[in-house]
Amino acid sequence: MDILTVPQLIAVMGTFATGFYALFWPKAVKGFTGLRFDDGRGVTEIRAVMGGFFIGLAGAAFFLDQRVTYPMLGITYLAVAAVRLVSMFVDDSVVKSNIISLVVEIIFGVVLVL
Repeated sequence: MDILTVPQLIAVMGTFATGFYALFWPKAVKGFTGLRFDDGRGVTEIRAVMGGFFIGLAGAAFFLDQRVTYPMLGITYLAVAAVRLVSMFVDDSVVKSNIISLVVEIIFGVVLVL
């Protein structure tokens, strides 16, 4: 077993867990993400994008050729982190939850790309 396999599996499972949580408890993500919704449309968007997309990415990374999909997921995390970092300053949203998300995205991204 390669030394990076365990951290990569943790990152993939963290991705899956995030998606699972958003899929089944979409209203609970509001406190951490700051996303607000007034009707079922907003809840559906959280389930679909934060739930389904994260579950799909984790599933692809886990079940397909990991030599390709782990780095693909890592690059995705690093892209999200780059956009988040710029956006935090442009949108004046340097807050604890954004900082935590940024750190996790960078760690997962680096672990998965290596």
